[in-house]
Amino acid sequence: MPFELVSDYSPAGDQPNAIEELTEGLRTGRSFQTLLGVTGSGKTFTMANVIQNVDRPTLV
Repeated sequence: MPFELVSDYSPAGDQPNAIEELTEGLRTGRSFQTLLGVTGSGKTFTMANVIQNVDRPTLV
């Protein structure tokens, strides 16, 4: 069953770039990646978008 993100929000600020880079890193087999951000900056939302893009089983 594919993961489908349902949200009233869309990525903004640095999020689109982070989503693209993290997604590409996963697709190319990059073993370690780090997403940094202050409280409330949208790290979980960013990762939900990445999970939707890669469409692989994910444990959060």
